[in-house]
Amino acid sequence: MPTAEEFAALQQALAEATRRSESLVGELRVVRTERDLLKEQLNKFKRQLFAAKSEASARDQKDMFFNEAEDLGADAQPAEEELEDDDTVTVPAHKRAKRGRKPLDPALAREVVRHELPEAERMCPHDGATLQEIGVEASEQLDIIPQQVRVIRHERVKYACPCCDFALRLAAKPEQVIPKGLFSEGLLAWVITSKYMDGLPLYRQAALLARFGGSDISRNTMAASVVRVGQAVQPVINLLRDLVLEAPLIYGDETHIQVLKEAGKAARSKSFMWAQMTEGSGPEGTGPPIRLFAYSPSRSTEAAQRLYAGVRAGAVLITDGYEVYNQIALAHRLVHLGCWAHCRRYFHEALQALPKNKRGADQLAAQFMELIAKLYRAEAQGREHALDAHALKQLRQQHSAPVLDGIEALLLANLHAVLPASLLGKALHYLSSQWSKLKLFVDDGHHPIDNNPCENSIRPFVVGRRNWLFADTVAGANASANLYSLLQTCKVNGIDGYQYLRALLVALPRAKTADDYEALLPWRIALPST
Repeated sequence: MPTAEEFAALQQALAEATRRSESLVGELRVVRTERDLLKEQLNKFKRQLFAAKSEASARDQKDMFFNEAEDLGADAQPAEEELEDDDTVTVPAHKRAKRGRKPLDPALAREVVRHELPEAERMCPHDGATLQEIGVEASEQLDIIPQQVRVIRHERVKYACPCCDFALRLAAKPEQVIPKGLFSEGLLAWVITSKYMDGLPLYRQAALLARFGGSDISRNTMAASVVRVGQAVQPVINLLRDLVLEAPLIYGDETHIQVLKEAGKAARSKSFMWAQMTEGSGPEGTGPPIRLFAYSPSRSTEAAQRLYAGVRAGAVLITDGYEVYNQIALAHRLVHLGCWAHCRRYFHEALQALPKNKRGADQLAAQFMELIAKLYRAEAQGREHALDAHALKQLRQQHSAPVLDGIEALLLANLHAVLPASLLGKALHYLSSQWSKLKLFVDDGHHPIDNNPCENSIRPFVVGRRNWLFADTVAGANASANLYSLLQTCKVNGIDGYQYLRALLVALPRAKTADDYEALLPWRIALPST
């Protein structure tokens, strides 16, 4: 039998071993949690590098309206999915498209090439009679004539009096957007459109011009000309901004840009391109849509306040969850909507981080994505039937409001049961922080469900950024913002950007008054017929 002292020592040793065991278990739990978080982050980065960029799953690919492109390529009308959760599917009647190649545009110029039989083969083998032409069998091919570089020589005629030396006169030359500039309005429009619409860097354009027969044009000359034009169009940009700030609904977003020569900032630091867009300008929202970009060295509240100074009180602003927009909405008494596409993206990332065999419908992220898909199915139903704002509100109240209740209940039941630092935890906390804004869209048929129109207009800028990588100076970044604004506004209004820029650069030097500049807006300027 151990003595009392030995028994006490054994108890103390056992207690110490228990504490050490519990400490090791706790440390192991922390290590496993950190391991799982790191594995999740690693999978996320691997998907960003190697996986497809589409956020649509096979289940909801046809329901999310920002993936309509896949559906448009189908031969038949896709089946209409009912809003109710039943097993019936209504398949509308449709006409099958005629197979074969689509006819070429009849407005294109045509060159006729006749293929005739040789004279020796125009004899009938039976009676020797000469064959007579009875018609033609026609087929068409699409051809292209590469750009032709030419020189416009301006000759200003001089006049003089034959009787004296005091009546010398010189014919005037039309003003140019760049006085004594090397490039014509047509070439400037081509360079700008190629860079900002097609994402073609200036060095590639210089190579193309040389290939077409032009001289060796310096990239510096081209860049300086683009910046000059971007500065010259500022009065038109100011008018567009006035219209945006008067609009009843504004989409807001931003993306980064790198500016190499910027005072007080390292070359590798990030600056930002802010986007403000409307579906219809003017107080009633009935005017043409506008896409507006603005450069800023920061993403601060002060930068946003400058862009939204003068916005009409009570307007609707839809953005992602960036906190600065909350300050803007409060300062200007705006109705602030959240973006369901951003919200869905978080749950999509959380689901994709799981192994493929664990991405079933029973996963919490999948449950949220299915509920969000129901919201979008209601929106698709409204677009399909071209519902007005009043009818769309009724549809949302009937079908989307109960879905929102289900999302909120699922959120409250799981918000504090998931590790906040995990991808699913971040998705839940984003949903929680944005909930008051996300649920507002059902209250008004004019409210959009997401900020996708703004993201879609930013996409050409992002694609172009992969090619030209950075802006050299602040002036270049501002010029790029102005030119992107004009071309994207043209695009959303169905206006040819090249033709608009060419007409604008011809007319811009003659504009003197506010009315003159009003006439240069994309939907008001007179474009050439050819």
